[in-house]
Amino acid sequence: MFSAAVRAEQACRGSRDIHARRAAAGRFAHALSADGQPYVQHRGGPPGFLKVLNTCTVAFAEYAGNKQYISIGNLAENERSFLFLMDYAEARRLKLWGRARVTGNPTLLARLADSSYSARVEQAIVFTVLAWDWNCSQHIPRLVPAERAR
Repeated sequence: MFSAAVRAEQACRGSRDIHARRAAAGRFAHALSADGQPYVQHRGGPPGFLKVLNTCTVAFAEYAGNKQYISIGNLAENERSFLFLMDYAEARRLKLWGRARVTGNPTLLARLADSSYSARVEQAIVFTVLAWDWNCSQHIPRLVPAERAR
């Protein structure tokens, strides 16, 4: 996760030791996709779409979309994943490192479905958390409700 230049900057600015200890403890993944390149895809749904299944597992419905299937294609090659969860209203963000898999389990799909949301659920993504960290919230923009933004 930290290149030589990043490690040098951390050392210069006094944060290298803590990050080295976290890395030594296995807190950071080493690759994000089959060829080592990171892949980022927005995921969302109605409020509460991310469901906690147990103390180390979360899941969410994968809704029908543009049919590119980039996320599930990447997961077929490499299960290493990362979730970056934003709470703009409260100015918080949570980073989760883990492993993800795609499933069509009908019982889980029913648990993840939201009857008030009209999108069609195609499958689910189940994410096993290996590490997590509350990220610095200092520069998170505050949410402005749509009715006030006009």
